[in-house]
Amino acid sequence: QVQLVESGGGLVQPGGSLRLSCAASGITFDGNVMAWYRQAPGKQRELVAGMTTGGTISYVDSVAKGRFTLSRSNAKNRVYLQMNNLTPEDTGVYYCFAGNYWGQGTQVIVSS
Repeated sequence: QVQLVESGGGLVQPGGSLRLSCAASGITFDGNVMAWYRQAPGKQRELVAGMTTGGTISYVDSVAKGRFTLSRSNAKNRVYLQMNNLTPEDTGVYYCFAGNYWGQGTQVIVSS
């Protein structure tokens, strides 16, 4: 059974940082294309960043704006999304996607 479990979300002030983590079981990140998505309240889910099996990373510039860093630990079978200089527009539920599976999401709230 495949499971993707996100963690690391929370409440942070504008300008702050969070590091999201996605742990996988039943699937490996180095064997599947993966991506981070997010969904803001009242909006459609949107792509944030993705990584190929070979480790090539792409960011949606309009979302990441040079503030987000995607990384992977093959040993831990985890992927991470380091998010810096957060703004209220980054508020939403962040989802991990890999191998046609979705995690349950982790909530990020950026507010003073």
